[in-house]
Amino acid sequence: MSDAAFRPFETHLDRDAALSTLKTALDGAEDGELFLERRRSESLVLDDGRVKTASYDAAEGFGLRAVKGEVAGYAHSTEISETALKRASETARLAIGDGGGVMAPPPAGTNRTLYTDADPINGASFPVKVETLREIDAFCRDLDKRVVQVTASISASLQEVAILRPEGGLVTDVRPMTRVNVSVIVEENGRRESGTAGGGGRVALDGLLDRSDWQGKAREALRIALVNLSAEAAPAGVMDVVLGPGWPGILLHEAIGHGLEGDFNRKGSSAFAGLMGQQVAAPGVTVLDDGTIPDRRGSLTVDDEGTPSGRNVLIEDGKLVGFMQDRQNARLMGVEPTGNGRRESYAHIPMPRMTNTYMLGGETDPGDIVADLKDGIWAVGFGGGQVDITNGKFVFSCTEAYRVKDGKVGAPVKGATLIGDGASALTRIRALGNDMALDPGLGNCGKQGQWVPVGVGQPTVMIGGLTVGGSGA
Repeated sequence: MSDAAFRPFETHLDRDAALSTLKTALDGAEDGELFLERRRSESLVLDDGRVKTASYDAAEGFGLRAVKGEVAGYAHSTEISETALKRASETARLAIGDGGGVMAPPPAGTNRTLYTDADPINGASFPVKVETLREIDAFCRDLDKRVVQVTASISASLQEVAILRPEGGLVTDVRPMTRVNVSVIVEENGRRESGTAGGGGRVALDGLLDRSDWQGKAREALRIALVNLSAEAAPAGVMDVVLGPGWPGILLHEAIGHGLEGDFNRKGSSAFAGLMGQQVAAPGVTVLDDGTIPDRRGSLTVDDEGTPSGRNVLIEDGKLVGFMQDRQNARLMGVEPTGNGRRESYAHIPMPRMTNTYMLGGETDPGDIVADLKDGIWAVGFGGGQVDITNGKFVFSCTEAYRVKDGKVGAPVKGATLIGDGASALTRIRALGNDMALDPGLGNCGKQGQWVPVGVGQPTVMIGGLTVGGSGA
């Protein structure tokens, strides 16, 4: 597959013929589009001084969607050709039935560009990437003799999309993504612990390969591992919890964000369904989903339906004021699309999804928030978790947390889990720090089998009365 720019209407299809086929497929529909995509990706992993995997993948194809009411017909193919397109149009058209629909207005245009046009894969040679990984391995081992294993990875991808609308409009977007991760395992007196750090975004790879960048990630991974090396068993019980800024916003994303997506609310399956305009969080709490932040992992110049991404306020001063919408759900709910129609690839139908979801900061010094914690946990880092979207109930494991009593930060704790539900947790927020931060570029979000990159963020937050699961007293 060529590295030349993806121009499917020059190399694969005649644009006028494709538009004619699309119009025929959508005759009597209310919405739909032809989504064409080419994606290339490369990943290198060095484990314990050896290159464990080195992979390159390239794929292209199209998806054709026809929408009427709550029904959507979708057909996709890895072959971009007139024959495949005609077959797909006949399949997708089955959702239209006898027609009778009125086509929705097209998305507004935009000339905005939110990320670099540099090629993230070819921005550095393969030998340079391998040598960087070896340098990371050696650097981590030189930092501390307790390091017994290092795993480092470099990944880069480029997604190129073209979206043809039935009225003839064509929207294109070229989306880079890069990331560097470092994990270390340390050992002392027979005990082993691990730490991980990393990140990236829609940026060129050269900045992430700079020593000043990856050395910071390596030091952070080692710091977390050494903290856990001295950690004690986490306590169990109901207690106040302080969440750190940045990546702990993953709890906000999972426990609250999914419940603010339009489809769940239209169907009444969200814990927030029917609460528009009502107080759903403590006063002062404002939550946004913003796909317009330059270079961020979850940002999009346009979503996968061609709608420009937006800065959408979801909760304002504790009141529910908005949902995230794709075109279909927005039309059915009588509101405007918000630029949140996303799909994993051409083989997937779009749906309302988050981009960069975060809580705005307050005015309190984060040190004062921790000092006000009488008996609880200060959770700085998070790992995996499970959430029930219908009621917001969550269980999250902490990768870095500390015991706090009478405002004094004590020993780090291991094995802490936070248990609760998002809707209730929102109402029990007692303090917001002035240190709002976005995550370093780590997040992936799953929904109905589809995965997309996302961003999260928040300030230091105190939540009262969360259940902490642990094994200590």
